[in-house]
Amino acid sequence: MKSAENKPWTSLHSPNTSKDIVGQDSTVKEIQSFILDFKKQKKKAVLVWGPPGCGKTCITHAIASEHQLEVIELNASDFRTGDAISQIIGAASQQMSLFSRGKILLIDEIDGISGSQDRGGVPELVKIIEGTKFPLIMTANDPFDKKFSPLRKIAIMIECNTLSTDSIFRALSRIADIHAIAYDNETLQALSRRTGGDLRAAINDLQIIASTKGSVAKSDLAELSERERTDTIINALLKIFKTTDLSIAIAAFEHVDEELDECLLWLDENIPNEYEKPADLCAAYDWLAKANIMNSRIRRWQHWRFLIYVSAYLSGGVSVSKDEKYKKFVQYCRSTRPLKIWQANMKYQKRKAIAEKIASHTHTSSTQALSRTFPYLKVIAKQNAKQIRAIADELGLDESEVAYLEQ
Repeated sequence: MKSAENKPWTSLHSPNTSKDIVGQDSTVKEIQSFILDFKKQKKKAVLVWGPPGCGKTCITHAIASEHQLEVIELNASDFRTGDAISQIIGAASQQMSLFSRGKILLIDEIDGISGSQDRGGVPELVKIIEGTKFPLIMTANDPFDKKFSPLRKIAIMIECNTLSTDSIFRALSRIADIHAIAYDNETLQALSRRTGGDLRAAINDLQIIASTKGSVAKSDLAELSERERTDTIINALLKIFKTTDLSIAIAAFEHVDEELDECLLWLDENIPNEYEKPADLCAAYDWLAKANIMNSRIRRWQHWRFLIYVSAYLSGGVSVSKDEKYKKFVQYCRSTRPLKIWQANMKYQKRKAIAEKIASHTHTSSTQALSRTFPYLKVIAKQNAKQIRAIADELGLDESEVAYLEQ
């Protein structure tokens, strides 16, 4: 069993009752009323929508815990086709709970079924909602895609507002007190502001900082770049490198506004700076290699839905490669590999240009000029500046090409 130290604080401090929910009083009342008076409802589903980290999923679990109701939770990204939805949710919407308790069906993040591959997903979900015998709650960040129009018509729309800085501050200060984390109000308020209303992100940030230092100071906030509902690559690396908990690490790239190719380069550059043990380095680069291979196959075959596994290899795989987290501070930096590749390409193009000019004057191919004549020009350029200038004039080489030969 995970210790409290390693368990994600978002899970450890998840609200147990509706009174524990912060900043969503009216939303809690609406959802609670729908669940408790379900038999009187004309509409059999609720669509709770709002920004990430505002408490959409927590509200349902808190109400269920408070009233001893079973929650059947499924993530929409795990079932995309109509057949899959029917098999997983269809039966659950009709069958009584194993222990004859009341039941709530929770379909989290329906944004995950908004792709073209999800044929039949929404129509099948509509069919299940119309015949369900239990309260069905869906959550979404943005439910206004035209594909969700059928769901909006048959579900009660309930908005979950962006949490205020004060609400987030109260939650963070309570958690900090529980874990005996030293802090000052000004710093904790700054941490609350920078998460853009995302309480889950704020708690993750607090855990990451506290896990390495046991306190929160202004200097620690420099490690967390500004976030406007979008994590930065630095925050993602902190979640990967500074935790041994898979559930925290595997979501590191969820809201990062970077391509996975760029994320791979960041990891490639910083893994040897973070990991010191040979076994940790070996395991981390093994996951990096697997991610690279899968990424190449996905692009070749255009199977984009499998990119989620590339992200999991890069985040969760690299994170669990270490036996324990390293407490040292590392200044993570962007990969220098693209620059080196660009420089190598420029050198190659320079060689190619010189070879083509040699070939046109010697009536040979560029390949022959590069293998036979080019090496002699390099020797002449280093030993006889006057002679190489004469040859350069004859071949029509410019100054940069002469400089390249002289290197």
